[in-house]
Amino acid sequence: MYIIAGLGNPGKEYESTRHNVGFDVIDAIADKYNISVTELKHKAIIGKGYIEGRKVVLVKPITFMNLSGESIRPVIDYYKAEAETDLIVISDDISLEPGQIRVRKKGSAGGHNGLKNIIKQLGHDNFQRVRVGVGEKPKNYNLADWVLGHFNKEEKAAVDKALEKAVKAVEIMMADGADAAMNEFNRKVSREGEMEKNIF
Repeated sequence: MYIIAGLGNPGKEYESTRHNVGFDVIDAIADKYNISVTELKHKAIIGKGYIEGRKVVLVKPITFMNLSGESIRPVIDYYKAEAETDLIVISDDISLEPGQIRVRKKGSAGGHNGLKNIIKQLGHDNFQRVRVGVGEKPKNYNLADWVLGHFNKEEKAAVDKALEKAVKAVEIMMADGADAAMNEFNRKVSREGEMEKNIF
């Protein structure tokens, strides 16, 4: 069983914002595989189904971004899953341009408070993740305003393609492992850098 968790903030006002691309990827997976993500459980909205014959639990924490781990840890415990092998977390990344994604097998939070809280709750950073680019914050722009803002038309078109890539990355990670997904998508990333510290 795989636990696939997309990070974001609950509420209409946060829909389609940069910080909610994790939720958007979960929605895309749910649509493709006809999985209903409607059950309220473990401080999250979850849905259970199958991807190419493999059982999955799709998770959208409703704790708000900075407390994402307070939802994901109970899900891991309830399903007796192993975070190191069974968990895939999807989050936004301001160090990647819109349209880009990057797969990682483990690593630090890179300044992303949602990932930081998951690491705190799990007690380690050894879990797979897919990072979806949302664009670097412009100079003199408030970081919270940036990540909680919406994409312009050009960015939205690029992000829509990134969501498709992210779904494909998850499929490859489940079928062939994270290395295969990294080989497929990370080599196409031309711009990489550290996330800003203290992301909202």
